[in-house]
Amino acid sequence: MTTLFPMREDEIEIRPARKLAAKVAGTFVAPGNSFETFAAPALDLTFDGIGGDYHAGPTRRSGGREPWYPRGTEMRNERQISIVAPDELAVVAGRMGLGDIRPEWIGANLLLDGVPRLSMLPSGTLLFFSGGVTLKVDGQNKPCRIAGRLIAERAAMADTEAGALAFPKSAQRLRGLVAWVEKPGRIENGEAVSVRVPEQWIY
Repeated sequence: MTTLFPMREDEIEIRPARKLAAKVAGTFVAPGNSFETFAAPALDLTFDGIGGDYHAGPTRRSGGREPWYPRGTEMRNERQISIVAPDELAVVAGRMGLGDIRPEWIGANLLLDGVPRLSMLPSGTLLFFSGGVTLKVDGQNKPCRIAGRLIAERAAMADTEAGALAFPKSAQRLRGLVAWVEKPGRIENGEAVSVRVPEQWIY
């Protein structure tokens, strides 16, 4: 008996969905004209993101990450929320010869603790916060020299430009995630989070 889709040597392996537990270890907002964030006791989210935040809005302008569009093209804003992990920041800091890298220095909105290799969570992962908010992960946040330069300045590195160049190399696949608001509400510092990783495969 033949099957409609016979097995091949290059058969796609499917990994089952799974759940993880996490905790909000920090909440931050960028209230001005800079991506640098500042600690906040909570985050109030709408479908546009965090009210008053540098990255809020239903759309954004394309940049270097989207070479397929002319720079400045209006597009869907999938970068409403930036999420980082304390263990990954510690690794990047060590590689750069720094005591630490604060989430604020790279524009993070959420410090999420308890998820191993946070930056490797796949697109489509859902973050269910105990207070009712749901965020949907778009993908990894690519490290850039702009964030590296701010790190160098805040950490008082002797060579600012060297620090700016070191960050993209040191933080590759450790820069955290970007996400957008699927269900709005309020996120409190210390809140529990249920992480639902979707079924995965490599096409």
